[in-house]
Amino acid sequence: MSQVIFPILAASLLSLSFSSFNLWLFAWIGFIPLFIVLENKSLLRSFMIGYFCGVIFWSLTIYWLVHVTLLGQIILILYLAIYFGVFACVVYAARSLSPEAFLFLLPVNWVILEYLRSYLFTGFPWALIGFSQYRNLPIIQIAELTGAWGVSFLVVLINLLFYLILRKLLKARFILIAILILSLSLIYGFFRLNYKPGLSSNKELLKVSVIQGNIPQDLKWNKQAAVEILNSYAELTSLAAKDGSHLIIWPEASVPALWGEESADAQFAQVFSLAGQLNTSLLVGAVSRSGDTYFNSALFINEFGQLEKIYNKLHLVPFGEYVPFKKIFPFLETIAPIGDIEPGKEYAIFSRPISFSVLICFEDLFPELSREFVKKGARFLVNITNDAWYKQGSAAYQHFAASVFRAIENRVYLVRAANTGISGFIDPFGRLLSIVKDTEGRIIFVKGYRSQNIYLAPIRRTFYNRYGDLFVLLCLLLDSGATIFFLRKKK
Repeated sequence: MSQVIFPILAASLLSLSFSSFNLWLFAWIGFIPLFIVLENKSLLRSFMIGYFCGVIFWSLTIYWLVHVTLLGQIILILYLAIYFGVFACVVYAARSLSPEAFLFLLPVNWVILEYLRSYLFTGFPWALIGFSQYRNLPIIQIAELTGAWGVSFLVVLINLLFYLILRKLLKARFILIAILILSLSLIYGFFRLNYKPGLSSNKELLKVSVIQGNIPQDLKWNKQAAVEILNSYAELTSLAAKDGSHLIIWPEASVPALWGEESADAQFAQVFSLAGQLNTSLLVGAVSRSGDTYFNSALFINEFGQLEKIYNKLHLVPFGEYVPFKKIFPFLETIAPIGDIEPGKEYAIFSRPISFSVLICFEDLFPELSREFVKKGARFLVNITNDAWYKQGSAAYQHFAASVFRAIENRVYLVRAANTGISGFIDPFGRLLSIVKDTEGRIIFVKGYRSQNIYLAPIRRTFYNRYGDLFVLLCLLLDSGATIFFLRKKK
């Protein structure tokens, strides 16, 4: 019975740490029931228990995907659960080592598995264990050194520490080493959060507004609703312009028309005219067309009502914007019957009013995109997205967590405009400065706008921005070294 209850308990605790209820503490103990049930199990049994735990975890965590594709959700869950199964096999193999090696090698392997999941088969870096801590600001400041991977390492390390203490398997000095690692991370985090540099004369003030249209997904491409949608955005934009904003941002695919088609000229003329009338720059999301090629785009319209630059999304959503492997497996098209979007080719930098770059939809999940934009000169980042597909639930909060990490990793402001939320402003330390909400405090599936002053100093590139996933490489080297040592010792 425990082989069923304990994996379900572990999966539930871990999944709850990704819920909208701010239960990040559960992540620090969520693995313990899994470690207990894996005791004295064979390799095959370990995989099956881990796989079962993974199926439950992902079913509870990405339940909202059913609103888009049931078959696609099932396939994705069955695939993602493999990583839990493999991790359980690592637990089985590591039990033959000392408790000290067990303590430090398992977090290393978890990080490696998360990294593989993030990039294999186009990648799905959703719900990294480190992301569960996005509200735990002191602990996540190390992301400017290690990326989100370092936070994942800490969470699994402390789970193992509790487990080994519970089983009375760990010597005192190694308990102290683990506590020291956690303490140093927290000390570093509190130091960075309380760091107040002197006022810089070369800081530039920029006022930005984000628009949250709250357009239902079933109306977004309804031609009869196009006028109403544009009028709604125009009304909110006019209100935001009264705040003196230099830049007003609309969400992903907010213009209900196809840029590049003559039939859409009237809609885009209205948007361009709005920017000119309000004498402010607009950044709007739209699907664009060039010949027979379609892109998910961000259009920058200057204060004179002129289109100045376009960014085409680089990293597309599989089964959302294109169907991978459909030439090999044609049946996959039935999972998500959509028209294919093509990826862009340029890391676009918008130069006015101050240089910035755009991450469209789940591009904020991939840290290398943010790093590259900042390397090329972006002084702040913008994420435009539409999570209306997933209805009410945890999806918007899980997505928002990634944006917090991108801000910290690069120490830049991140401005977020989401059709149904979460829309707001994240400072370079992951603090939420302001957010679109209604009078009852609700932040998703509400209509509104928010304006915020951000003060931009010249970019000082962080360790993570410069060197990327060096922490993952270190984990790989440690794991490889331990494997070689173990094999030699066995011989």
